[in-house]
Amino acid sequence: MVKELTNYERKLALDMLERARTAMALVEDYTQQELDRLAQAIGWFSGNEKTFTKLAQMGVDESGIGDRNGRPGKRFKIHGVLRDALRHPSTGIVEVNKEKGLVKYAKPAGVIASLIPMTNPALTPPVTGIYSAKTRNAAIFSPHPRTAKTTFEMVEVMRKACQAVGAPKDLFQSIKSPSIPLTQYLMQICDLTLATGGKPMVKAAYSSGRPAYGVGAGNSSIVIDETADIGIAAKNTRMSKTSDFGSGCSADGNIIIQHSIYKKMLNALELEGGYLCSEEEKGRLEAIMWDENENRTFETIACPPQQIANLAGFSIPDDKVFLMVENQGKIGPKHKFSKEKLTTLMALYHFDDFNDALEIVRKIYNTAGKGHSCGIYSHDDKNIDALARIAPVSRMMVRQAQSKANAGSYTNGMPMTSSLGCGIWGGNITNENVTMKHMMNYTWVSRPIAEDKPSEKELFGEFYRNEVT
Repeated sequence: MVKELTNYERKLALDMLERARTAMALVEDYTQQELDRLAQAIGWFSGNEKTFTKLAQMGVDESGIGDRNGRPGKRFKIHGVLRDALRHPSTGIVEVNKEKGLVKYAKPAGVIASLIPMTNPALTPPVTGIYSAKTRNAAIFSPHPRTAKTTFEMVEVMRKACQAVGAPKDLFQSIKSPSIPLTQYLMQICDLTLATGGKPMVKAAYSSGRPAYGVGAGNSSIVIDETADIGIAAKNTRMSKTSDFGSGCSADGNIIIQHSIYKKMLNALELEGGYLCSEEEKGRLEAIMWDENENRTFETIACPPQQIANLAGFSIPDDKVFLMVENQGKIGPKHKFSKEKLTTLMALYHFDDFNDALEIVRKIYNTAGKGHSCGIYSHDDKNIDALARIAPVSRMMVRQAQSKANAGSYTNGMPMTSSLGCGIWGGNITNENVTMKHMMNYTWVSRPIAEDKPSEKELFGEFYRNEVT
């Protein structure tokens, strides 16, 4: 039986909305300097090592998935988001194009309903919060039920940051006891929804009747050709696959290796802590990683490879940090390892000619993950260009650890975020990393300019004055 929205939940949501609008009114006239100071306070209160470590580990303990030791390192994403936020204006005039006579003024989007995934209950609120507050919005957070306490505690930290600089704490609120009906109602009454999480959550956001930014599923596929530095490629692959035990949708899922370097690359991956499963072990893994409805089983998501192997009935050495299965020629809906894994396991493929690699990429994304991301380790610009031209993805990392680069890093130019749009491929409205600019309305002011009207001959080229029958 589907649970219905209770009167208490309706009243709660409406009360939170009213408080959020009151808070927004109090920062409506904040100067850019005041908004920057507010963003800095939120960044420090949430992103200092002591606070974030405590809450990041709380999220792992509460959900039962993720790397307790590694997740505190995600605090540097907050630092990067603050860096980007401070470098861009968010109130008044934000862009001037004298040639076209255009001036853009930034305005708040309104009250934002922010849906938080259980994989990042401590990270996503401050990422959204910095961008939201700097743009004079308020945000109401709807946590995943498995990590509601962690998200609530992080939002309390952010509320204290607001108070520290004299801003209204109700710029941020969090639902303490989330439910599906309450979250759906919140999306219906807020001005904008940011849905970071699974497909059902995103679908609900797009069905709310309000504007929404959603994200798509990942299935990151990485091409490694014979010009690659094998050592760097193997190290980065391990880093990407093991970050938070592969919980991120950007984590390397499919590794497509040129045949001439396949054995060397496999050896390098094994030296980095990879364990190559036998065909029998692969079969056992498939049986326990997906249920009868072909959904991923919770106990095998974002966990150490030893846990997955034990559940499958075999053991691996303690020093192994990820699993590998050979999956050559097995791509499509019936072949589960060609889909998103969300754990410390990757599928291996090989190719001879680079066109074969491109065909493997096409087949994988026709199966799952279209719109999200891919990567390549190559020093051949022709191959990099060829992959970029055919890959149906919104972002492609070149010689970088995918899960640490897609959402922005200090060594690339991608905007810092924790929400990755996947474009029309992935059922999203944007291909971009969702950041501050997506949380603003803009007023375009247009002044007259010298006439910019080409002649008909310029416009129609060879067709000009041709008789049309």
